[in-house]
Amino acid sequence: MTTPSKEQQPQNHSTKQKLKYLKISSLIVFLIATVPFLFYINDIFPDGKIWENSLFSYQSKYYESVNVFVWVLLGKLIPLSLFIIWFFTCRHWWYPVILIPIALYSFQLISLIIEDSQIINDDEIFYLIPITIIILSVVYAVRTKVFDIIHGIDLSELSTFNKSNKKSWWNRLR
Repeated sequence: MTTPSKEQQPQNHSTKQKLKYLKISSLIVFLIATVPFLFYINDIFPDGKIWENSLFSYQSKYYESVNVFVWVLLGKLIPLSLFIIWFFTCRHWWYPVILIPIALYSFQLISLIIEDSQIINDDEIFYLIPITIIILSVVYAVRTKVFDIIHGIDLSELSTFNKSNKKSWWNRLR
């Protein structure tokens, strides 16, 4: 049995990485292509208030139809799942902004489940505002760093410039 030469080892490692990348990419493409078809799964649920099976019984209180509840539920889950896939596969610097619609759909999903439990809470917007502010702040900071790297601007030069202008402004004021 011969051992592979040093020239063959990196190529073999690279081939394994490419194969792994191809498998993961294929899985993601399959998920993206099939997720919208899940929207029609609500047709298998009954149109009445109660759905009974051998494992459990579910009663739709707010929507008064299990079919309608599942339809609305899938209307939140499908975009949420697609946004999550997009978030984890996006390579752009602004990818944290995708967390805003993910948070929105998550709160809507929670509200949907709570609504059908007859507990009404319409305050999800108040939870979303701080999340949006934090995410936008992080994205703006990243954008500033990327802009500075691309255009070769040194932020320390700007802060030194601002300090010298403040002193001269204060001296002029006196």
